[in-house]
Order: sequence, then C-alpha cells, then structure tokens
Amino acid sequence: MTQSINQQRRRFLGIAGGILAASRLGFIGSASAQSAALPTVKAGGHTTIGPVKQINAGLLDTGYVEMGPASGPAVILLHGWPYDIYSYADVAPALAEAGYRVIVPHLRGYGTTRFLSSDTMRSGQPVTVAADIIALMDALKIEKAVLGGYDWGARTANIMAVLWPERCKAMVSVSGYLIGSQAAGKVPLPPKAELQWWYQFYFATERGREGYAKNRHDFNKLIWQLASPQWKFDDATYDRSAGAFENPDHVDIVIHNYRWRLGIAEGEAKYDAFEKTLAQAPVIAIPTITMEGDANGAPHPEPAAYAKKFSGHYEHRQLPGGIGHNLPQEAPQAFVQAIIDVSKV
Repeated sequence: MTQSINQQRRRFLGIAGGILAASRLGFIGSASAQSAALPTVKAGGHTTIGPVKQINAGLLDTGYVEMGPASGPAVILLHGWPYDIYSYADVAPALAEAGYRVIVPHLRGYGTTRFLSSDTMRSGQPVTVAADIIALMDALKIEKAVLGGYDWGARTANIMAVLWPERCKAMVSVSGYLIGSQAAGKVPLPPKAELQWWYQFYFATERGREGYAKNRHDFNKLIWQLASPQWKFDDATYDRSAGAFENPDHVDIVIHNYRWRLGIAEGEAKYDAFEKTLAQAPVIAIPTITMEGDANGAPHPEPAAYAKKFSGHYEHRQLPGGIGHNLPQEAPQAFVQAIIDVSKV
C-alpha cells in the first residue's frame, strides 16, 4: 500500500470513528450530516469496473471484481435485480482507496458467472444466493466480511447474517430487513401494494417468462425508471449493466425467484431447515446500518416496520435528494460512508 493511500485511509477512518463516537447508540434520520466525512465520491464518476476475475466457488464459476489491498478488511458488495456490478462502480474504488479489500460478485444468472454443471437446478431461491456468497468467501479464503447490498443483495446479506453470523462482521442494508418466506408471500396485500408487484404476477405466467426472455433489455430499463423515478441515467449507463442480463441462466434464475416467493415453484429440499429458520423472521444481531432513499419507487417496507429486527448496534439513514432504489449507484458517497462507519463498530 502506498504512503498516500495510508494517509487517505487514516483520514477517512479517523473521521468515521469520530462520527460513530457521537452517534453510536443513535438513530440517524438524515444522511446529510455524513457527507462532509469523505472527499467527494461522484455518482457516475466511473464508467468502468474491473477487471472481472473468475473463481470456482461452490456450484458456480463466479465472476467478480476485486479492488484494494489483499490484507485490508474485506467488504463484499451485492447487487440486485435488474442491476449488476456497475451499481458499485463508484463505491468500490473509494473503499479500496480507503484500504478495504473490496469484492463485487456477479450473482448467479448475471454477467460472467456460470454454473459448473448443466445438471444443477437454476434456482433463484434467496437462500441459494446467500449460500453462493459463503462459497465465494471460502474460495477467496475470506473468513469474515462486511456486507453491503440493496434489493436481492440486501436480502442476501440479511440471510447470511442470520444463518452464518460468524462470517459477517457488519452490514449495510438498503431498505432494511428483507427476509421473507413462501408462507408470507402467499398473504394478500392491500391493492396499492399488490400493484407495485405487477412484475411478480407477470412472471408467474408462461407469457411472462417468454416476454421477459424476449424483451429483457427494455423490460429491465422500465424497472430502472419505475424504481428510481428521479434518477436521470443515460442510455450508456443502462447499457453497461444490461450486458449482464444476457447471461444464459438469467431468465431461469429471475423467473424461479419470483415464482418461489409466491409459492408456485418448489425450492431445493436441502435448504428446508434453513427456510424454517428464516420463516420465523429472526432478529439480526450483527452491527447494521439501514438506508433508504426518499424517492424509492420499488416496493419496500417503512423503516419503522423493521427497526426492531436488529438487536445489535443499529442506525437508519434516510437520504434526501431524489434517491431511488439503486442507492449505491445513485448516492455512492453516502453508501461508502455507511460501510466505513459500520465496519468500525
């Protein structure tokens, strides 16, 4: 590590430590006070992320980006649907510059990640995605990591924190507590809430599968627009991520995920015991910062609904300024700050 990086890291972590000392037991209602702690991390400042490496991990040949010193504290950043590793194009370099070993994997069904066997079930069951990340940690010889994620990535981090807490140092979870179950997914919601899940019902049909397979580029662009209505991304930004959806297993993984949630697709029997645990909506004990943008157009719970689901150090940060669902890409500075803060608890 160079002297300049050492100096930068000391400055970053010294400031973050001061913030935590002042707010360790508090509930942060706004992230605006955090922005001065870091040099500017500009949204859209990086148009590349890579190089992408490959490693055999569990059932997968996993594609991932690694940045920062190999000896630094590990941070694993998990993307959602329909997004990819570019959600962290600005976050990852900033954390690497601060001295962290940053890992950003393509989830199963995205980018360069491939199944090692054609016989493996193309499951999108959330617990399988979490098991993939544990396998990746094993392959990379990472004993414990700070987790950061949104959408599928936040759900994956939540599940890991419950089932494998010894592997999780801390977590930043956008939209809070996202652990669900098939039983919960069968419960009808109020009409306005059901309307937000229109794509889940579309995917429950064979027409939906065929439509998604045929039109995934435009379909996912529409999801971006609906989920982040005030994010003025350009075509180039979207197209950089859209390449990840051409993965040969992408449609199968996405369709199975949403059908499993409705209870109309079977999961994998080997995870039944885990599912029984998760169905109890267990409390998460690792240090956690939850975040939410003020313009998230995707279905998400209110912060007050999940605050008691975290029993360790806990803070919530509400972001102003039209921040939508893809929070790390839309507000990278706030996300970087949260990772640094929670890692020092």
